[in-house]
Amino acid sequence: METVTISPKFQVVIPQKIRQELGLKSGEKVRMINYQGRIEIIPLQEMKKMRGYLKGINTDFKRERDRL
Repeated sequence: METVTISPKFQVVIPQKIRQELGLKSGEKVRMINYQGRIEIIPLQEMKKMRGYLKGINTDFKRERDRL
């Protein structure tokens, strides 16, 4: 876990270790959301990179009648 300081302009720096682990580059876009009282930063990815990320997901579940 890393600790960062919020600047007077409400800016934060993502620690180098986390940037490297996630492969973040300067200029990339991220989404920030308030989720259950915490801030989550989600890197945006091109749709081409997303291909196959749900491979193997279990699709055996009962659907609602209006979703068929």
